Amino acid sequence: MKPILNKKYIKNAVKKANKILHNGGLVIFPTETVYGIGANATNPTAVQRIYKIKNRPYNNPLICHFQNLQKIKDDFEMNEVAKKLADNFWPGPLTLILKKKKSSTICTEVSNNNELVGCRIPNNSIAKEILKSVPFPIAAPSANISTKLSTTNIKHLDNKLSNKVFFIDGGESHLGLESTVLNVSSKQPEILRYGSVTVEQLKEIIPDIYFIKKNNSKFLSPGQQTKHYSPNIPLRINVNKVLEGEVLLNFGKNNLKSKIFELNLSISGNLKEAGKNLYDYLHQLDKYEYKGIAVAPIPNNDLGKTINDRLIRAISHDSS
Repeated sequence: MKPILNKKYIKNAVKKANKILHNGGLVIFPTETVYGIGANATNPTAVQRIYKIKNRPYNNPLICHFQNLQKIKDDFEMNEVAKKLADNFWPGPLTLILKKKKSSTICTEVSNNNELVGCRIPNNSIAKEILKSVPFPIAAPSANISTKLSTTNIKHLDNKLSNKVFFIDGGESHLGLESTVLNVSSKQPEILRYGSVTVEQLKEIIPDIYFIKKNNSKFLSPGQQTKHYSPNIPLRINVNKVLEGEVLLNFGKNNLKSKIFELNLSISGNLKEAGKNLYDYLHQLDKYEYKGIAVAPIPNNDLGKTINDRLIRAISHDSS
């Protein structure tokens, strides 16, 4: 069923979301990356509801979404690197880890009692309208059950969420991959999570940047658990052959073939198209009647780094 993306629907949905958020409830809403499940970031009880309904560990921090840059400056310290990145990528799919000011009203539950918090300004019209309508930032991780596939379309929502949480149908996510997370609170900028802004794009603005693999990085950024973004059935990546009973998630043109069913992330080999399709196609292939999902090799450059990161975490058996 196609979303009703008319002005009246959006206006009424935003009005209802405003009321729910003010009352400490949760709202599922679209962003340009994936759908988020949000709460008032200054309300500890509301934020705790996110962790509970997602079955999310408290050491997996949330990202705070803001209406504009001034709202972020009200709560956080911003150095020159942060300002430069903000000027180039906000609003958009970049999350910056910033240090809270002592005067900040954002509750500690958002970031596992850490003074460092992931912040971003989304570039989605509905998300913007919601943020414009409330006087507080919205803490919002992806609208999925912890460790499971992210949601880029309302039909992907788990019944445990859609039956209990008000949601706004904003159609398909424009990008389909989560935001890139960058720690700019330290002397040298660190990429904590690959995302929709590529390393190559970041290096054009901040050449002195690197990807961090320290064990404590998971306490600063979401998406760092070993097992994450996972379908319900087994997944094999970088395959050179599709096994009996497997469906295929293909990429580009090759000789791979499934006897049952297959989808191609991008026949032309376009990584942006592949990124947009990744979660949607995995949701479509994630059926218990199949023995597993075989995934073709994905080039490990540009958005391919992000896609491969998600696929590697999806095959892990470690739930830490």
